[in-house]
Amino acid sequence: MIGYLNGKISHLLIDYCLINVNGVGYRVFIAGSTRAKLSVGSTVTLFTYLNVREDAMLLYGFYTQAEYDLFLKLLSVSGIGPKVALGMMSAITVENLSKAIQQKQIGVLTKLPGIGKKSAERLILELKDKVQTADDVVMFDVIDTGDGETDVISEASQALVALGYTQAEIMPLLRKAMDLKTVEDVIKFALKEFARR
Repeated sequence: MIGYLNGKISHLLIDYCLINVNGVGYRVFIAGSTRAKLSVGSTVTLFTYLNVREDAMLLYGFYTQAEYDLFLKLLSVSGIGPKVALGMMSAITVENLSKAIQQKQIGVLTKLPGIGKKSAERLILELKDKVQTADDVVMFDVIDTGDGETDVISEASQALVALGYTQAEIMPLLRKAMDLKTVEDVIKFALKEFARR
C-alpha cells in the first residue's frame, strides 16, 4: 500500500522513528541496522511494509531494498511475525542472516530473539534457496541520493519488481547493465534477457 516514505526524521527512538512527510508524522518501526543509518533532522527514504491487524496498522521501515526483501521473506515463514522478523534483523546483519539460512547454521539462528530450533529449521527449509548473499546481490541504498537524482540501477530494479520479477531474477541481469546510462535502457535490456529464457 505504501511503498516508501521520503521525509525528515523528527524523532529517533530505540525501535522506531517518526518521519515528517509534508507535515504528517509517520511512526515507523525499524531494525537496528536501519536505525544506525538515521539521524534526527536528516532527510531519508525508507522502504515500508504496512502490517494491518484488528487493533492496529503498523508501518515497518527499511533503509535498503535488500533489508526490505529479506523482511518479506522472513514473514512468509510460518510462525514468524513482523516483531520477530524485525528483532532478528536487529540482532544480525542481512548478509550474515542470509548466510546462516543458506548454510543451514541452526546454532546461529537459534541465538536470535524469538527463534527456537523448530523455527530455525523452518527458516532453513523454506528460505535456503530464496535468500541472497553479497555474492548474489548488489546492495542498493535509498532511492533519493540527496541531490534530487535517482540512481539508475536502483530505479530500474524497483520498476522490474513492480512488473512482477523477483530480486533473485533481476540482480544477475542488472550487474551486466551497470554501464547503461538511463533507466529505460536498463529495463529494456533486462526485459530482452528475460524474453530469451
